[in-house]
Amino acid sequence: MDILFLLIAAAGCLALIGAAAFMWAVRTHQFDDPDMQAERILHEDDEA
Repeated sequence: MDILFLLIAAAGCLALIGAAAFMWAVRTHQFDDPDMQAERILHEDDEA
């Protein structure tokens, strides 16, 4: 029964780490329009 408490605590820690990594990714704009950066090189001459 003690191992169950250990596994629940480990799962909680992993969940907190995952949530923190997700929040870091959102705050550093990792999910902002990934296709535009790839297409920017194609349209760079049109802006000049």
